[in-house]
Amino acid sequence: MKIKLLVAFLFVLLITINQSFGQGYRIKTIVIDAGHGGKKPGASGSFSKEKDISLKVALKLGNKIKEDLPDIKVIYTRTKDVDVDLYRRAEIANEANADLFISVHCNSMPPGNKGIKGVETLVAGSHRLKEQDAAIRENADIKLEKNYKSKYDGYDPNNPTTFIILSLLKNAFRDKSIKFAKLIQDSYIKRDERFSRGVKEQGVLVLQRCGMPAVLTEVGFISNKAEEIYINSEKGQNEIAESILAAIKTYKKNIEVK
Repeated sequence: MKIKLLVAFLFVLLITINQSFGQGYRIKTIVIDAGHGGKKPGASGSFSKEKDISLKVALKLGNKIKEDLPDIKVIYTRTKDVDVDLYRRAEIANEANADLFISVHCNSMPPGNKGIKGVETLVAGSHRLKEQDAAIRENADIKLEKNYKSKYDGYDPNNPTTFIILSLLKNAFRDKSIKFAKLIQDSYIKRDERFSRGVKEQGVLVLQRCGMPAVLTEVGFISNKAEEIYINSEKGQNEIAESILAAIKTYKKNIEVK
């Protein structure tokens, strides 16, 4: 009986993979995360704070998505100057069954390195992806049957077969995250002529907890005088938001299968 229940559960997870990126898949929900907030200001420049820039860019990006892609639901992790726990930011995305998670941040360097500039986009480091297992299980639960634990009481989360499915989902998320991150970087370069520092894999907690493709984009160095002025300006913030939007449109076109 337990084997039959396990097979049934694995079948459900296989359906999840197909629903995630298979035929008929559509991006329906995007979660935008403004980094830091409240008593956690993030990096500081000569006249500004990371938390304020990230919020303004996040809100601008959300508004542009709503205008250009009205069928997509936009959810913010915060819309004002408050601190949201890192775990909660990922939970918001998981609970919303989001298709994409975008975290907006600013970069910084210590004194003596103020000439360093550029944009970079991060994805979860492959060496830390074990922390994504729980998020994937939770997301599969939300997508399909909230009562699966009672319905499939023979499910053993430690069974190696289950982790084969989890690995498939995890690798799919990682692959899509990297592709989307590259699109963002390409957009920054081609549209805004920014200096690109590339796509990097790092052990970023908020990304590790997301059960969907997720990126953290560093929109510029607040420690660089010229970039601080740019990322605080209305023009700069609009260009950044437009570049991320362009990447979303390309990603959407590439991933949605009719």
